[in-house]
Amino acid sequence: MTNTVSVTRKTLRRLSLTMAASALALAAVAPAQAAENGKFRLGIVTFLSGGAAGPFGVPSANAAKVVIDQLNAGALPAPYASKGINGAEIEMVLIDENGGATKQVEEFRNLVQRQKVDAVVGYISSGDCLAVSPVAEELGALTVFYDCGTSRLFVENKAPKFVFRTGLDAAVDNIGAARYLAATRPDITRYAGVQQNYSWGQDSWADFTAAMKQTLPKAEAVESQMPKLFQGQYGAEISAVSVKRPQIVHSSLWGGDMEALVLQASARGLLDDATAILTCGESALERYQGQAPNGTIVGARGPFGAFAPQNALNTWFTGVYQNAYQMAPTYPASKMAQAILGLKHAAEKAAKAPGEIPAPAAIAAAFKGTSFESVSGTVQMSRADGHQALQGISYGEYHYDAKTKKAELKNVKSFSGTCVTPPDGTEAQDWIKAGFPGAKCE
Repeated sequence: MTNTVSVTRKTLRRLSLTMAASALALAAVAPAQAAENGKFRLGIVTFLSGGAAGPFGVPSANAAKVVIDQLNAGALPAPYASKGINGAEIEMVLIDENGGATKQVEEFRNLVQRQKVDAVVGYISSGDCLAVSPVAEELGALTVFYDCGTSRLFVENKAPKFVFRTGLDAAVDNIGAARYLAATRPDITRYAGVQQNYSWGQDSWADFTAAMKQTLPKAEAVESQMPKLFQGQYGAEISAVSVKRPQIVHSSLWGGDMEALVLQASARGLLDDATAILTCGESALERYQGQAPNGTIVGARGPFGAFAPQNALNTWFTGVYQNAYQMAPTYPASKMAQAILGLKHAAEKAAKAPGEIPAPAAIAAAFKGTSFESVSGTVQMSRADGHQALQGISYGEYHYDAKTKKAELKNVKSFSGTCVTPPDGTEAQDWIKAGFPGAKCE
């Protein structure tokens, strides 16, 4: 599918101070102690400080707040028009994800054992997801990962019961990126990569290069750079890539790291001759403001943000988010909304009477293998034995009009979930190297 997506967002003129203030205001929502008050207590974990807060964590927290407020008011379109979760008011307990995996395990135990939350939705960092997952299973705590993309999540947790992911496996990002290049730039022969040097970046590059060997076998990977997470300055990496003269520069950098790479690569001339393909690029669509060259290829880790479909739920969500925060939701916000809607769907499916808050095991049983409607369309929990969402992915080209000061996405192409996702029980690398057997590309 090819089309043009207009982005009619107000220019974001504040980041650090405003988002920090927003984070503090949101944190004040969390009660200090658990109350036996019949409410559905929901832990929300995302970055409220540090380098991931502005581009990812605060928009996600903002989305959680507006969705929960609207759910409690019974203001959503069908099928989520009932108040709260099964009639019970939702009470949010907001936690900062900053601080590393060890801290997050401690915070998670506190949420479950002391704060007595009924469920947890959260986590951007793949490392945090991998650390929290076995603890969630140990404690029997219903946990919905909304953003982290590590392919190892359900490889290490081979028999999940209480852990679900309503976002997509990162392998989908990189298979989709390779398919987009094959569809739009079939003649490329040289590409390079800049990834963060931890499991997210390493796995992203491995999946992308393997997919490129299948989709564009004549293309050669001429350079790979792996800077540290949150490094911020990329002069050496940009120079190393530039001398190899690639036509495409693939990067799974996210948040501030991604924005810094784009700005520095543009200033140093790397992107004069090479086109960047940014798997997480949509999150900065408004903030590029012409600093990213027109034609830069961006993704949103699924059908989120500017790539979300025109349906009643997305129209509602975009409207209330814009009214609350004077900007349209980027993909992290869309993914947070999706996780909360999936949880509401499963909890109400599990409930036997109005106002009942089902036990975590009952909600988990209802969540497993279900399908639910979201701001991104229909979500099928059909991978990882019913614990991993299946959806398609889209990529498009960023274009900025200096006169109107508006950005839009052109040459958008979407790939179905069955085109970019391994069959259940098959690891991504095995499926890619075998040539995507059974893939159904519409």
